[in-house]
Amino acid sequence: MDVLFVCTANICRSAFMERWAAHAARGTGLRFASAGTHGVRDSTMDEEMLQALQRRGVDGSTFRSRRLNPRMVADADLVLTASREHRDFALEDSPGAFRKVLTLGQAVDAARQLPADVEPQNVLAELARHRGGADASSDVADPYRRGPEAAEACATTVVDMLDALLPVLAGRPAAAADRSIVEP
Repeated sequence: MDVLFVCTANICRSAFMERWAAHAARGTGLRFASAGTHGVRDSTMDEEMLQALQRRGVDGSTFRSRRLNPRMVADADLVLTASREHRDFALEDSPGAFRKVLTLGQAVDAARQLPADVEPQNVLAELARHRGGADASSDVADPYRRGPEAAEACATTVVDMLDALLPVLAGRPAAAADRSIVEP
């Protein structure tokens, strides 16, 4: 399964999501990438988000940003955005991708509603079926230029959300997830 994370510049939230998910879901067959709605190509990760990632034992020093394009949305099996605005941006050029473009918060909420016996090959369809509205309260706050506390809060939110979602994407229903694929 190919998962694409999207935020604004692809240097804070989606960059952290990509690198954390790749670390946490090693060996599951899940693949992760990221892009920004207004990203500049080949920028490094924001220093404060990079430090938050490194404090968790994950290297982000080789990360380089990319700008979102419709091909990336088409090629991904699942597109997870940091906010409703990013979701709307992705769908503007790719309205046919509606069922696979969700905010990270929507995906986490939907994953918590999945039946315990959902088959791994049906997880994406079930996430789409159980998705609720994109609510601002489940958006991941932008930490850019807001200091180390904001970066750490963002990182903690992302880790908590992905820790809830990654086992489901790896074929382990939320009710049965033992966090064995998610390591600090």
